[in-house]
Amino acid sequence: MCAEIFDDLTDVYEAMIDWPKRLANEGPFYRRLFDRVEAKSVVDVACGTGRHAAMFHSWDLTVEGADISPSMIGRARTSFGEPEGLAWAVRGFDENIPTDEPFDAAVCAGNSLALAADAATAERAIGQMLAGIRPGGLIVIHLLNLWRLADGPCLWQKCVRATLSEGEVLITKGVHRSGNRGYVDLIVATLHDEARMQSESARLLTFDAPDLKRMADGAGAAGVEFFGNYQDVPFDRRESVDLIAVVEK
Repeated sequence: MCAEIFDDLTDVYEAMIDWPKRLANEGPFYRRLFDRVEAKSVVDVACGTGRHAAMFHSWDLTVEGADISPSMIGRARTSFGEPEGLAWAVRGFDENIPTDEPFDAAVCAGNSLALAADAATAERAIGQMLAGIRPGGLIVIHLLNLWRLADGPCLWQKCVRATLSEGEVLITKGVHRSGNRGYVDLIVATLHDEARMQSESARLLTFDAPDLKRMADGAGAAGVEFFGNYQDVPFDRRESVDLIAVVEK
């Protein structure tokens, strides 16, 4: 289901994110971690349209970007090509990471793990990431901290005007939590000719730090650190916008 949604909305996904701003905010965090473990190779296991993978490659790292969506991978190949040291693959994050040599680091960013079908799939994904990196390497998992949201009302995060292949549109995105389930809500409305509206609501798993630690420990992690944003602020369940787990093997 999730692959179909994002195949249909690849252009929307690209348009609603301010990529230069986002990468400028997140890049220093990743560079510090990669430098810490002297990383030379990275696998991005839910790479979407490849923006993070391309950034890592620009740092002279060997990078593979993988995503379950053929449309996303197609966009990544079109945007960034496949120069030496940068490869793309259509693969789910809970699948085996085939490689002749283990990677030094693995990344699962953009709340992607929350789109897993269930907790068992998410746990399997963490296990596959750890299996795909060398001892002493690390994985980084970025999630939205849905527990800071009030139970019920939607938090509207974005309202972006963009020009897509079908013309000018207004993209609105929000998230909400209902009990222990989260949802991401997306509305795309045309702004030309006859007004039309497309809406999607995708279910999200809700994670807390103890959940991720249990899964990582079960997969053989040597240690886990948690941050509440990309500026190294410790995670606070009540206040943090993000839940970032740094898992060492």
